[in-house]
Amino acid sequence: MTLYMPLFRSCSSLKTLTQIHAHLLVTGLHNDPQASTKLIESYAQMGSLKSSSNVFESHQTTDPFTWGVLIKGFASNGFEKEAILFYKRMLCDGVKLSGFVFPSILRVCARFGDLGVGEIVHGSGIKGGFEADDVVGTALLSMYGELDCLGDARKVFDEMSARDIVAWSSMVSCLVKNGEAVEGLDLFREMVYEGLEVDSVMMLSVAEACGELGFVELARSIHGYIVRNEIERHDGMLASSLILMYGKCGDLCGAEMLFENAAKSLVSSWTAMISCYKQHGWHKEALEVFARMQKSKVEPNAMTFAGIISSCARLGLRVEGKSCHSYTIRNGLDPEYELLGPMLIELYSECGSAKECKKMVEIVREKNVIMWNMLISVHIREGLLIDASLLLVQMHAMGFFPDSYSISSVLSACATIGLYEFGCQVHSYTVKTGVSDEFVLSSLIDMYSKCGILDSAKMIFSQFHGKSVVIWSSMISGYCHNGNYVEAIGLFDILYSNSLEMNEVTIISIIQACSNLGCLEKGKWVHQNLIGRGLSKDIYIETALTDMYAKLGNIKTARKIFDSMKEKNVVSWSAMIDGYGAHGDTKTAISLFNEMTESGIKPNEIAFLNILSACRHAGYVEEGKLYYNVMTRDYGIIPKPEHIVCIVDLLSRAGDLDESYKVIKSMLSLPDASIFGSFLNGCKIHQRIDLIKQIEDDISNIDLQHLLDAGSYSLLSNIHAEMGNWVEFGQTRSAMTDLGLKKVRGYSTIEND
Repeated sequence: MTLYMPLFRSCSSLKTLTQIHAHLLVTGLHNDPQASTKLIESYAQMGSLKSSSNVFESHQTTDPFTWGVLIKGFASNGFEKEAILFYKRMLCDGVKLSGFVFPSILRVCARFGDLGVGEIVHGSGIKGGFEADDVVGTALLSMYGELDCLGDARKVFDEMSARDIVAWSSMVSCLVKNGEAVEGLDLFREMVYEGLEVDSVMMLSVAEACGELGFVELARSIHGYIVRNEIERHDGMLASSLILMYGKCGDLCGAEMLFENAAKSLVSSWTAMISCYKQHGWHKEALEVFARMQKSKVEPNAMTFAGIISSCARLGLRVEGKSCHSYTIRNGLDPEYELLGPMLIELYSECGSAKECKKMVEIVREKNVIMWNMLISVHIREGLLIDASLLLVQMHAMGFFPDSYSISSVLSACATIGLYEFGCQVHSYTVKTGVSDEFVLSSLIDMYSKCGILDSAKMIFSQFHGKSVVIWSSMISGYCHNGNYVEAIGLFDILYSNSLEMNEVTIISIIQACSNLGCLEKGKWVHQNLIGRGLSKDIYIETALTDMYAKLGNIKTARKIFDSMKEKNVVSWSAMIDGYGAHGDTKTAISLFNEMTESGIKPNEIAFLNILSACRHAGYVEEGKLYYNVMTRDYGIIPKPEHIVCIVDLLSRAGDLDESYKVIKSMLSLPDASIFGSFLNGCKIHQRIDLIKQIEDDISNIDLQHLLDAGSYSLLSNIHAEMGNWVEFGQTRSAMTDLGLKKVRGYSTIEND
């Protein structure tokens, strides 16, 4: 049989192995224990586990070595469950154990996460007298370490009669991987003091421990120790670990220096440097290193792409990230998405591709709550709010328990589109499961407030006894959203008197409350308080203050704040334009609008609404028509009813009623009462009763109730009265009475001293 051993060693294909097997059958040598054991091992190495087990079953052997070879073969091919079943069968058959079996089955227990079987194996080892075997001892402490049983691992280590470098390295690795970096380094020092020779495997764990602690001086000391003792690895793993160590310690210069001196032919060095840049948020630099790597013709691996795809996600580079994804598919890198799955989900989530993100979540086998949260987030960002809410249900149905982020996100979606009933169901879930941190409570208050159920929001707030600024801000914002500005200011006063912290949302909400109530003095007090606290220099707060002062008649202060802003966005410009328009200074409003566009800021629909409103009130017909056309033609903004009422009113007052009527007829939907009322008013001013009759003919088949409010009915009846059309006057008044409409009286507010 000895003559066949070189044949087994040179066997490189399953076909050749099958021929050797056939020859052994013909010669009768297949019954030789050595031959059958070698066949079992060789078939397993070729990945043909069925043939391996068939050979084993055809030789009912009690040789523990043969059993060990079979178990090792299944374990090496990732069939941990089957390997454990063979081990249990081995015990049931009464096969005498050997030291060869234990390392394989213990590694299987560690990978499979089966501590129970691992403890049984440990017990069997003690009974069989193998506790003194160094190899078995090292396998035991590795298993306990990987299963987070550090106490058991340390006990095995301490009881070992003789500890070689493998045992020491395994123990240090276990400690570091389980978050005990300090203890791992202490054990390393103890080993050095005992005079044992340190190898590169040990230094991999030591470098990782230094990185976890983040002490750069310690990292340099370890690096110096490696250089002095000339410890190195030919595969470049130690150099890569040192690059990562310096990166985690915040010393990117040290990492870059090591990288530039490392062998550029090793993928591990490139991957380590990319990882360092990514960790520190230097995503562009990470991509630059990847570009250099491609030029050097070094093939990236799955770990390389994990860093690159993550950087693409953070930079919003969807096309580049998808290109990387395609490369990994073509080259068979991580086909099960065990490593790249989370990064690809992050990529498509950050780049706003809900469809591709959902597809990746479905493909990845090992899902987690974080992946579901990213999927929910991208649906919310894309405006797919109902789908985002349904994902929470799907997530729970698949056995994943939503966390506070999942629930807060979905409650936000419910608030936006008014899904009150679903929001209540989510609320019930939080009560049952106890998921109710400050973000969940804040989201519940926000959801109930925006759905108009203010009593429920107040009830949740009243049950909260903490000092979270997030929850206070949500309640104040809720009051403002529902027009309860007095209550909002009252709650703010309580917040202030109790010296509780205020955030940006709190401040903006209270400024808006002052603006809507006409409380200029209270607004000034808030402003002075912000200056004292050093909180006034914020773009959103400054914009809110600009808007408040403009609306409350102090346009000079509003402009002073606006001019002092270091940074302005379209909302800031719109607030100032609106202020000038409301004060009748249309020329300045137009000048400011043009200055905004010249500065490179793209006007949105609110900015156009404000400039159209300014033109409307001042009667700037040509300018109004110009901005209306620019809005639709140059910026592709579809006019909303608010825009249309401005241009209709402007044209109607100026007497261009035919053009005004064209605008109304071009609408994709029916005009609302404000648009119709503006047109009627123009017809009254310019005595164009013919157009009123034309409209009545055009909409004779439409219920006027959808087009008129109390003011429009009154205006129409007055027009009929002035023209002496008393029959039409009576019909209009009767219709108004039948619908229960009453004209709302105008009002204004003043602030008492």
